[in-house]
Amino acid sequence: MNNNNQFGQYPARRLRRMRKDDFSRRLMAENQLTVNDLIYPVFVLEGENQIEEIVSMPGVERKSIDLLLEEAAELVELGIPAIALFPVTPMDKKSLLAEEAFNDDGLAQRAVRALKEKFPELGVITDVALDPFTTHGQDGIIDDEGYVLNEVTKEILVKQALSHARAGADVVAPSDMMDGRVGAIREELENQGYVNTKILAYSAKYASNYYGPFRDAVGSASNIKGGNKYSYQMDPANSDEALQEIAQDIYEGADMVMVKPGMPYLDIVRRVKDNFQVPTYAYQVSGEYAMHMAAIQNGWLAEQPCIMEGLLAFKRAGADGILTYFAKQVARWLKES
Repeated sequence: MNNNNQFGQYPARRLRRMRKDDFSRRLMAENQLTVNDLIYPVFVLEGENQIEEIVSMPGVERKSIDLLLEEAAELVELGIPAIALFPVTPMDKKSLLAEEAFNDDGLAQRAVRALKEKFPELGVITDVALDPFTTHGQDGIIDDEGYVLNEVTKEILVKQALSHARAGADVVAPSDMMDGRVGAIREELENQGYVNTKILAYSAKYASNYYGPFRDAVGSASNIKGGNKYSYQMDPANSDEALQEIAQDIYEGADMVMVKPGMPYLDIVRRVKDNFQVPTYAYQVSGEYAMHMAAIQNGWLAEQPCIMEGLLAFKRAGADGILTYFAKQVARWLKES
């Protein structure tokens, strides 16, 4: 906007005029949140008729596959396009080389098969990362000094992604931040005939302090203990670097890209969308959810308007879709409106 005079001056131009009535506010709304923007993250655990509360994420639960199928029926009814699946790996199945990650009969793989058999229309996104499967909680294979090794980790990630594709996953989502993993996964998917399996790359995933409740949810918090992921996840201070990561993943074959966390990094979402015009997603992570819920449960924030405002901000920043633990509740509100 170079010169306000080109639009006229007060009182001929009163910007509040269009804000006076509901109909005119609706007509000029630049962005809109719909159910089509929502992806619902879910946590699956072993057993039958099993459900566990996640203390640090009030209202979010881990569920066994049979109960997850019941919830999926509700999600389909609400019109939510897709879920993001995160398995809770028992301690006795974790290892230094994360072999359970690519077990064709693993928890995630069985959950995918069950979901796609019963609800073929529901998009299933699987997490491609090793932290739920390693004894140390890092997203890859480590050397004697604890450094995550890129190439050997990449090889295992390829096996994991391929096992998810075999199970019927619609989208594999590498969230590990290893260099070159998108290209390696894309090449193997093509070679094995999974040409329509989509890749949602966590391209700009920051070494954030907002992930704590998620690590509780998948059971990796106790494994990582006092460790950190600074050597592979991005520095929160950096913005230009995110564009380099995005460009690399698109070049290697990513169909969609992700910025994580969400609300503290909406400037990154905007830059990504402006620069690349590719399908761009953001994750309203566990810490963001926990903060909202704490304030809501204490009566400090109004639940529906604050949640809806926050998600609309994702859309305004340029996100095509949002992973959010509020997805189911928001879908209900949208259906009622």
